[in-house]
Amino acid sequence: MEKRELTCIGCPMGCALTVELENGAVTAVHGNTCPRGDAYARKEVTAPTRIVTTTVRVTGGTLAAVSCKTRTDIPKDKIFDIVRALKGVTVPAPVAIGQVLLPNAADTGVDVIATKNVPKHA
Repeated sequence: MEKRELTCIGCPMGCALTVELENGAVTAVHGNTCPRGDAYARKEVTAPTRIVTTTVRVTGGTLAAVSCKTRTDIPKDKIFDIVRALKGVTVPAPVAIGQVLLPNAADTGVDVIATKNVPKHA
């Protein structure tokens, strides 16, 4: 049996979790004080995901870059593929919150969207 130690990020408590696995399957989760801890631990050890946040260059705007993020979480092993893809992205102003900057990032089915408005330069 394999054991993994994690710190839960499902809520502000930050519980110390112990996950027991057998043949890659979770058999038990210990240390969580809420159901979110159990769900987080199971997902983290079997199919970890993350939200990617970064910036993209903007032309003709009041700012040189706009903050952005993946619309939903993506497989953890796709993070660097998405970051590489975003290095080549430049968007013209104006940019609106929620605007898709990169559709289907790294073939994940998840769009990268703007998280800030950037008006055109006057």
